[in-house]
Amino acid sequence: MDIGETMEKRIRVGCYGAKGSYTYEAMERHFGEREREEIYFPLFEDVTKAAAGGMIDYGVVPIENSSTGGITEVYDLIRGCGCAIVGEELVKIEHHLLGLPGAEMEDIDTVYSHPQGFAQCRLFFNDHRDWKLKPYFSTSQSAERVSKDGKKNQAAVASRTAAKLYGLSVLKENIFFNENNYTRFFIIAPKMEISDKADKITLAISVRHEPGALYHVLGYFFYGGMNMTHLESRPLEGKPFEYFFHIDVMGSLKDPSNTRTLEGLSSMCSYFKILGNYESCGR
Repeated sequence: MDIGETMEKRIRVGCYGAKGSYTYEAMERHFGEREREEIYFPLFEDVTKAAAGGMIDYGVVPIENSSTGGITEVYDLIRGCGCAIVGEELVKIEHHLLGLPGAEMEDIDTVYSHPQGFAQCRLFFNDHRDWKLKPYFSTSQSAERVSKDGKKNQAAVASRTAAKLYGLSVLKENIFFNENNYTRFFIIAPKMEISDKADKITLAISVRHEPGALYHVLGYFFYGGMNMTHLESRPLEGKPFEYFFHIDVMGSLKDPSNTRTLEGLSSMCSYFKILGNYESCGR
């Protein structure tokens, strides 16, 4: 294999957060040993815009947590930016309290983490109400900040991977309250990629503002034999009490019966967009 062939197969992957984040673990799980250039972004919007504009071949963003629910901002960004969902990963979330080597729990008065990290450890922090909880870009960036600041009074909520990468110690392990705490991640790309293994479809729809409209739309999946696995609502900007619905259903667009069902469904909607058809992943 010559250098040209090697470079041609190299992919650019955009990852929310920093090295050592749970998003990083999802990227590692999805792409494995595939040769890639990794680009890290501090905001969800940065990743979706980079994917939509072709600056990266793939992006990795969190979309839903089993303890705290959907990350609705990401749904809005994927729909609005025009990128496509081409895969998903599930990562078990195990938060720990990290601090500088030699620091003790008694030294801590300030903790950094992503708001989701704080929410998933709220029972632990209920016992430390005198601490200042400072929301930060991501769990991994929180660990990086504590490491760079070098202050024994600071700690971060993050993973063991982040602790190793940024030279921190685990002051208190397993501070999350849900033993079955998973985050679901979307793999996004500039356009749809539908493999033979694709078995999940994500849609964004809006229904007419009239009685029974959503009921009839959801019933369409039942009569079309498509199993709906997720439903998330988002307000329509400028239209009070009207909503976008983000829906996951099992099926492949390569199956003509699914295509017919979705074509019929689109005629009942005021807005209809297929965001992706991809291979689902189990735990």
